[in-house]
Amino acid sequence: MKITVIGTGLIGSQLAAKLTAQGHEVTAASLSSGVDLLTGEGLDKALAGADTVVNVTNSPTFDEASLDFFRATVGNLLAAGVRAGVRHQVVLSIVGVDEVPQLDYYRAKLLQEELLRGGSTPYSIVRATQFYEFMEPTMSWTSDDTAVRLPATPVQPIASADVVDALADVATGSPLGGILEVAGPDRFTLDEIGRITLAARGDERPVVVDDQAGLFAAVQGDALVPGADARLATNRYQDWLSA
Repeated sequence: MKITVIGTGLIGSQLAAKLTAQGHEVTAASLSSGVDLLTGEGLDKALAGADTVVNVTNSPTFDEASLDFFRATVGNLLAAGVRAGVRHQVVLSIVGVDEVPQLDYYRAKLLQEELLRGGSTPYSIVRATQFYEFMEPTMSWTSDDTAVRLPATPVQPIASADVVDALADVATGSPLGGILEVAGPDRFTLDEIGRITLAARGDERPVVVDDQAGLFAAVQGDALVPGADARLATNRYQDWLSA
């Protein structure tokens, strides 16, 4: 199968390598390879002959400008896909993206999903929870030398490698025409994740519960936790930290 992966960051680089190892013909497309989703430059060449396209790009900002980014990039990618005869468009999204309208980026990702659904090409949406790799950066937003402040927001994070496994399965299968949620095996609160992470690093700073701290302070209830039908990975956060 010929697959084009749009985006070569944390997920895209792993996905391209995994699909190649499985024997698929993979094109990894990004700005560095001459593909500009915002203008459409290079897309026709990158999608030529592709059976499936997997879009794992991120907006360069997380504010209202991300709405314009996804509006333009999805439109360009769908149009190029039609010209190339692509039979399956896959996008990576976020669990709870439709439940947190207070966050500009979540509204933008929801727009990305809606535009994909409205296109003429069969599609699949993979919604993942927060990545293990992003737990420490998330903590850093509200940390100083004396303490780490985090809200008690429920989360069920996942290793990026497990997201890649799910994306590879979806990309090489039949279009879902809907959403697959993927998550890690264990549910925590963000402050609990903070304590586990600091302990593993030998960091003695306390974690203070602060419901106004950081990006996820805007999240209410279980919005970031997957539903009952989610695909759950087996790689546990504590094991991932120690590895």
